[in-house]
Amino acid sequence: MLKIGITGGIGSGKSTICKVFETLNIPIYYADIAAAVITNKNNEVKSQLIAKFGDEIYSYGMLDRKKLARLIFNNSEALAFVNSVIHPAVKKDYENWLEINKSALYTLKEAAILFESGANTQVDKIISVYAPQEIKIQRVMKREQITYEEVLRRISSQMPDEEKMRQSHFVIYNDETQLVIPQVLKIHNLLINSFL
Repeated sequence: MLKIGITGGIGSGKSTICKVFETLNIPIYYADIAAAVITNKNNEVKSQLIAKFGDEIYSYGMLDRKKLARLIFNNSEALAFVNSVIHPAVKKDYENWLEINKSALYTLKEAAILFESGANTQVDKIISVYAPQEIKIQRVMKREQITYEEVLRRISSQMPDEEKMRQSHFVIYNDETQLVIPQVLKIHNLLINSFL
């Protein structure tokens, strides 16, 4: 089985691209969703976060993600701590998921911070999804009801698109000028044909 990572900056359209792969019956591991579940269900992770940030980081048993984001924004030590707790738990969860999906020819791991978290070392090939900055900003503003400046701050905290693309094996352009389905099908066929 080939393990494929798929990444891209906030608002690039990774989820849309993954839905196309899903129609091709490709199993997809959504790392951000898994991390959210783990922070709410994994007692070891919860206890470490509470020990560091206090009981108020959870509300009704659920991690207050906005409160945590405020605590770690511009605090590299707190961010490093959160990453040291969550990333190993997600890695273990992903390995268990791979075992369940081992009969697939290939799988996708969708992660916004694939490179930043070191998860790129867990996969065989990487797909980057690219969209121009203005398009990404408008998508995120509309989706999350946040300001232009807030989106820019989030973008600036991620690895630049050019660097992600340089380190990737494939790039899908989701720029509203090129059709994405033919790009996905081309990559899918290349991956499937690598087994023939």
